[in-house]
Amino acid sequence: MAHTAQLGTLTDELIAALNLIPQTLHSRRNACRDFALRSLRAHSFTRTNQFEVEDRLNGLEERFYVAGRDALAGALRKRRDALEPHRNQFTPEVLHLLLELADQPVQKAKLTALNALVEPDEVYTSPPLTWRDIAREDGWKQERDIWRFIDYAPGSSDEEELDVESEASLESLTIRSSTDDEHQRTAQELAVKAQGDDVLNQVQDAQSWRCVAATDADARSKKIPITSTQLLREVLFMLAGLETSLFDSACNPITRFQLQSVSWDSYKALVTSFAECGRKLLPLRAAVKREQQSPLLQVFQDCLQKALHSFDLDLSYIQSRLVTIKEDVVISLVGVLEELGPKLAPLYALADIVRQLHEERNPHAFRYLELLFDAVGMAQLQGARATYQLLGTIFFDCFQVYLKPIRLWMEEGKLLPGDRTFFVSESPTRPPLPQIWTSQFNLLRTPEGNLHAPRFLDPAIQRIFTTGKSIVVLKHMKQHESTKKYRASAEPKINFATVCPDHAEFAPFSELFGAAFQAWIQSKHHTAAATLREMLLSSYGLSQSLDALQHLYLMSDGARSDVFASSIFQNLDNLSSSWRDRFTLTELVQEAYSACVDTYRLSAEVASRDLAQQHSAATIRSSVRLGLPAIRLTYRLSWPVQIVIPDEAIQGYQTLFTFQLQTRRALYVLKRPFLNNPHYSGTDMARYCLVRTKLLWFCNTVATYLATLVLAPNAARLREELCWAADVDDMVAAHASFVSRAVAESCQGAKLRPIRECVLDVFDLAIRLEDARRDEWGRRRGQEREVDRLEAIVASPYKRSPLAKGREGVKRRRVVVDEDEEDEVVGLDGEGMGKNARVRDEGKPFAVILRELHGDFERHVRFAVGGLRGVARVSREEAAAKWDLLAEMLEVGIKEL
Repeated sequence: MAHTAQLGTLTDELIAALNLIPQTLHSRRNACRDFALRSLRAHSFTRTNQFEVEDRLNGLEERFYVAGRDALAGALRKRRDALEPHRNQFTPEVLHLLLELADQPVQKAKLTALNALVEPDEVYTSPPLTWRDIAREDGWKQERDIWRFIDYAPGSSDEEELDVESEASLESLTIRSSTDDEHQRTAQELAVKAQGDDVLNQVQDAQSWRCVAATDADARSKKIPITSTQLLREVLFMLAGLETSLFDSACNPITRFQLQSVSWDSYKALVTSFAECGRKLLPLRAAVKREQQSPLLQVFQDCLQKALHSFDLDLSYIQSRLVTIKEDVVISLVGVLEELGPKLAPLYALADIVRQLHEERNPHAFRYLELLFDAVGMAQLQGARATYQLLGTIFFDCFQVYLKPIRLWMEEGKLLPGDRTFFVSESPTRPPLPQIWTSQFNLLRTPEGNLHAPRFLDPAIQRIFTTGKSIVVLKHMKQHESTKKYRASAEPKINFATVCPDHAEFAPFSELFGAAFQAWIQSKHHTAAATLREMLLSSYGLSQSLDALQHLYLMSDGARSDVFASSIFQNLDNLSSSWRDRFTLTELVQEAYSACVDTYRLSAEVASRDLAQQHSAATIRSSVRLGLPAIRLTYRLSWPVQIVIPDEAIQGYQTLFTFQLQTRRALYVLKRPFLNNPHYSGTDMARYCLVRTKLLWFCNTVATYLATLVLAPNAARLREELCWAADVDDMVAAHASFVSRAVAESCQGAKLRPIRECVLDVFDLAIRLEDARRDEWGRRRGQEREVDRLEAIVASPYKRSPLAKGREGVKRRRVVVDEDEEDEVVGLDGEGMGKNARVRDEGKPFAVILRELHGDFERHVRFAVGGLRGVARVSREEAAAKWDLLAEMLEVGIKEL
């Protein structure tokens, strides 16, 4: 009840604070109160997820660091640490409320806003004392000349003598005060009023050498003598990039000055050495002043500025030793030059890099990374430790910026919009899902064909590219989240201290960087590649798809392949149009392979629709070249599997399928049973059996070679390579290599086209042989029928002679013997098989045709053997050994010919 009462009181206060309904409308206020109270009582809201709040705070702190707001990130971390001892159960809710109220903290948050939270240490009862009040009380406001300064540089002409005593000179060396524009005060008045005329005279005497005339009374030029202290001061100013009287803007020494008690040649050599140092630093001084738009160039410019700042501190240290003298000091210009030498050497190397960038025409933004990489390796080889450390540190600081798009690509599969320094580009159009791997993203290349990336990254470019594409594919698979848990803890650091430790100073810098960068890539590449590989093999059935393709196209199951092929050959021999009907073909192939593949993915058709118009049915069945290559099998694969098995690979499968179908066609024709026919002479039958045996041997040899020496070993090798593949690119390469090897070793490549045509000619010889045999049988059978018809006319219808009875008995025996072959002829439009063969062999005796077939077989086999030997001898391809082995297998059949 106490909770209900407290909740009701808080509800009343909430309605009153919102002031939604006037107090005069009591009924509406009560209804609103009851509604809000019921909603609060029955709420089902859970507590804030404290782990999510912690992750969001960590992410916000990391974003501060990435955006370059390190001070703001440090302040956030400091206050989070201070909050830890005071945490309670409501801390996550409060932090979650603050996060929800935050509006673009990276862009809008200001560190100075924290000062409003600091209470002042003491309360001032009176206004603070200011310099303006002091100036008003002491009369400084009316004495404007106190703010004057003296310009010791010569006037408009170096040859004119500057009179520092004159009133005009003092008037020209004054500046206006910020408090009063009406009065002016000279440095002379200030010095005289403060410490007397002696101080002013000392200052003027010390700087008078700048204004001494360079000519004497006779207008002859003379050298203005200077001291070592004056020369050292000017040299240090010149090296610091300041204007001096001894050097011009290009750091060239002015010749009207000379060091006291030193010969002109010695002074010239000394001052020229310092001038050379300054000229080498000029490119760095100019580079830090240019405005840069690219983040890569901005970070390089910042590194140059830091290096120059460190050198300026060294110059200030030398100056401090001469200004605040605590012991006797000897001014040695040569000593200062030697002291600055080790500090100038790294800057010289940087200046050379900047100079090369300036001289090149339209260099890429990452060009200086290549120059830095080469300079670091050269400094290591030369043993310049200071240069090696400075250039190495700058290289890794700049490389961290270049790593940002690489990290985004490898972790999220995204590209920064408008980034022209990254080497990956995205197609403006969205390709189909099976073509994501090959068409959506591309590697940028220069007009010369080089990768648009630093040269030292060339060995890792492909792995970076593959990892990003793997992430994109995993996103389409909805599996991207599974790779995130391995990121932050597994990424190694890449900086100079980690990559190039002191104990590895003798290892080449390129190898140290390559090993470190490969480890960095492996931390991201392995996770994405392994996940995608596992998804393809397990969830999307890559192994099952390969099994199905081998069953269908490579005919790994001979029994099922014979069922499908025999159905097609039977329709061809019967001159039935069913062989080209896609519904019939699909039904035949699905029925034959129903036990080993998913039949709903399988279909078949004849690719050439005008095949019937181009050739007659008898012509198509008489050659393995005409009808069989038009038969196409289609097995629909899932889109992830099509990444590994693209359409180009299916074309290779189809080529192997067609060649095996042609081989089975020849074997089908030769293996049909026949009986010894008394119509043939003994010589014809013997020659026929010889030719048929040799053709059977040839076809079986080719089929055996394909099955045992080409397809089976390559399929086993493909499985092994897929198991060892590191990523999808390796899987794609392994499968493409498998298809190309199988096509080449089966003599289906362009290089072995004459040999392939020769093999197909032998297959056509098998069909021609059977057509000739059936033609001969039909011719002899027709002659016998004509003889029987004439005998029936001559013989008397009322009596039969003994000769007629004897012939009738022979006729009956012949009919019984020829019943099997009679069945083979039925269904061929009354003309029998081998119509095309009769046209080609019309008028030729059967014995002549057999001799021609025998001679053609010998010629084709010898040509195939010789061609295989010659190509295998001159070729360096992997398939050459298989070609030579096939030649040996075929050579066995022609040794006795």
